[in-house]
Amino acid sequence: MEHQAFIGRQPIMDVKQQIIGYELFYRHSADAQSAIFEDDLKAYASVLMNTIGEMDMQWLLGDKLAFINVNETMLKSDYLELLSPKRTVLEVLRGVVASDEIIERCQNLRSLGFKIALDNPHLSTNSLPLIQCADYIKINIQNINTTDLSNIYTQLNVASVKIIAEKVETGQQFEDCKKIGFRFFQGFHFARPETFTAKVINASFDSVLSILNTVSQDAENHVIEAGFKRDAALSFKLLRYINSVGFGLSCEIQSINHALTILGRKQLYRWLTLLMVTAGENSTPSALMKTAITRGRLTELLGESYFEKHDRDNLFIVGVFSLLDAILKMPMAQVLEKIQLPETVNEALLTREGVYGPFLQLTEACEDSNSQRILELAELLQIDAGKVNACHIAALAWVETLGI
Repeated sequence: MEHQAFIGRQPIMDVKQQIIGYELFYRHSADAQSAIFEDDLKAYASVLMNTIGEMDMQWLLGDKLAFINVNETMLKSDYLELLSPKRTVLEVLRGVVASDEIIERCQNLRSLGFKIALDNPHLSTNSLPLIQCADYIKINIQNINTTDLSNIYTQLNVASVKIIAEKVETGQQFEDCKKIGFRFFQGFHFARPETFTAKVINASFDSVLSILNTVSQDAENHVIEAGFKRDAALSFKLLRYINSVGFGLSCEIQSINHALTILGRKQLYRWLTLLMVTAGENSTPSALMKTAITRGRLTELLGESYFEKHDRDNLFIVGVFSLLDAILKMPMAQVLEKIQLPETVNEALLTREGVYGPFLQLTEACEDSNSQRILELAELLQIDAGKVNACHIAALAWVETLGI
């Protein structure tokens, strides 16, 4: 795997925690700390083209953007013009010196429709002149007190630039940044659980949990139907789902029993799994829900060549449910006491071990852009970088088609 490069990604969101785009990280090797080195330009460009170059066909992200790290060599290369300008933000790394040539190149790229982001320009006099070309500025908020952060924000805040608070890792940091004036955010806070105490599960979650359990116990249709009838909103969602254009049915399904027959148990279980992360949509941030569902799809795709359909369904559930502790704000062990899942699924969720564990670990490593971990797990599972990257982009695209 010497010349392979893996993709990592992290969502960037607005003040309402709606995703506006993803930063895509590339590492040409497990120990690479910067996106590319000069002698890796060809290999890097190849990954860039193969992964992102087909955006118009594969990445169905609408108005969402791909933030891509570029160094000086990449900025000067002809490869960038092969990307989709309206979906690409070129994130200029801090080491790039703002020479007249670089400023002119950035202005030219903007005229083609690309957007330019700067990485912490306040830390480098080299890049300050590039602010005139910037559409986005990122500020790493770690190790900066609130007063200094507010001053930096004020200095860089001009009408034409959107400022992104980067490395937001706690709820308090998120609130502090909002008070300062930030309206765009990136960081683990939006996908990582903090420490939780016991919490009562709301009614909609409770209904889904109850029905999930009856389905996993292979109960009769009338028992499952009774569960739906106790929750009018769930019944409505099921009928709306089964009557959606995706099923292409010739007649409208009006009864829960008929819907259950048409859908089948496997598809019902999968739909309920998705519903688990969207049932609390009033309180669960969009970014967290999408991260959970993306995890499900990516974990499933990574195991495609290993498992039969039944196990792939379990991989999907493992990925989606791996963030239930964050969504429900309670420890995972406590969540799993309320759902009857196969032991292999529980093992993966609690310890990241067992038959499904490594696939979930690889998904999480991709999410964190943990280069060393991605390489180790990909080698363990004998999945090459091209496959990992293709699965990653396909998962992101698939989630967008759900319209969540």
